[in-house]
Amino acid sequence: MLPLRHTGRWRLADIAVLVIVLAGTLAPKMPHVHGAGLHSDKWMHAITFMLLTVWFAGQYSRRSYWRIVVGMLAFGALVEICQRIVGYRSAEVMDFVADAIGILAGILIAWAGAGGWSLRFEEWIAERE
Repeated sequence: MLPLRHTGRWRLADIAVLVIVLAGTLAPKMPHVHGAGLHSDKWMHAITFMLLTVWFAGQYSRRSYWRIVVGMLAFGALVEICQRIVGYRSAEVMDFVADAIGILAGILIAWAGAGGWSLRFEEWIAERE
């Protein structure tokens, strides 16, 4: 983890974000939205996992990005397993593929400069106090 001032708060936020995402993926499906585009569910998976990856890349150094990738892939698998268990959702291989695409996009965004954003955020907050 980066040398953050509020490590405990970040970890609590990490858990909250993962619980919210998991709860959202287990909620009953919303009715189809006309005009939302083909495979909008896959887009939601990709965007969600891209944002999650950037979130965690904000707290860890580049040397740890491989751990983020492994963790996000495991979380994607957990989501699909849980969706299969609940019965009113379905587990799909293409959802996991969309997760992986989102993870790749998130890591690329982190490498392009978004990584470490939480450290910069803490510094910005400290300057304002």
